[in-house]
Amino acid sequence: MEPQTKPTHPPKDDPITVDELRKYDGSDESKPVYVAIKGLVFDVSPRREMYSPGKGYSIFAGKDGSKGLGKSSLKPEDAVADYSSLDEKELKVLDDWVAYYTKRYNIVGKVVPSGSL
Repeated sequence: MEPQTKPTHPPKDDPITVDELRKYDGSDESKPVYVAIKGLVFDVSPRREMYSPGKGYSIFAGKDGSKGLGKSSLKPEDAVADYSSLDEKELKVLDDWVAYYTKRYNIVGKVVPSGSL
């Protein structure tokens, strides 16, 4: 099946702090919606309806929820960047998500620790 959306520009590696990323959680209609996976920040605005507050994947909007994606979990406590506890099968799932997002959304930056800019 062909992706419904595709990247429209080359990947960027602009640094985006965790605090800055939080501002792109879909709650402000005038801003894009960002989701980070393994530190890569994707602009998922073309599918905003899936990431806006109260929607199915809103748990991942405005943050790096790598662990939750690897575990196929929508639990808030799993939507965290640290995926070091994932087993081999879950790491494969996480890598599959990175590939999925890379084919569909623009990469707009990389997550850096807050205060490192």
